[in-house]
Amino acid sequence: MKHDVLEKNIGLLAFFMVIAVSIGGLTQIVPLFFQDVTNQPIEGMKPRSALQVEGRDVFIANGCVGCHSQMIRPLRAETERYGHYSVAGESVWDHPFLWGSKRTGPDLARIGGRYSDEWHRVHLNNPRDVVPTSIMPAYPFLAEKKIDSTQTAKKLQVLRTLGTPYTDADITGAAAAVQGKTEMDALVAYLQGLGTLIKSKR
Repeated sequence: MKHDVLEKNIGLLAFFMVIAVSIGGLTQIVPLFFQDVTNQPIEGMKPRSALQVEGRDVFIANGCVGCHSQMIRPLRAETERYGHYSVAGESVWDHPFLWGSKRTGPDLARIGGRYSDEWHRVHLNNPRDVVPTSIMPAYPFLAEKKIDSTQTAKKLQVLRTLGTPYTDADITGAAAAVQGKTEMDALVAYLQGLGTLIKSKR
């Protein structure tokens, strides 16, 4: 078949484009599901606590992922600033992944343990109190809004269905673990847990 026949027939051109893209996509994507390095958690990784799960939801609900990525690329400039590059096993239990692609603010993949809980609270309450040139909005309301503990156990059940190894005890005690906690408490717990298993620069 001559290429000019394809170029003149939009339907035929679209059909073969879909075929070509499908073959390319399957060739690149499908093998990833069968490689242990991409679907196994890194050594020592534990499921997030109930409070951290709620904190992740607060992170999503407030659009934090729109300005903060959680994916350190294997480039010297990035590893010097943020730490070890991200590996697939760190995100194996994340649903959905929060890698992001925009960095209005810094990458948060290795933020855990870098600052104190109090620093995070002050920063979330008014970012300019710790970084005078920050353009991040303030989130003082997080310290007042309580976590809805009635849904926490269900969230852990869903995550277990998706492959996160939560125990029955984790799920049973989930509501009690977040009872009386604020969204600020949850978000700080989530941030403090990010990237703590891989600390070395590479």
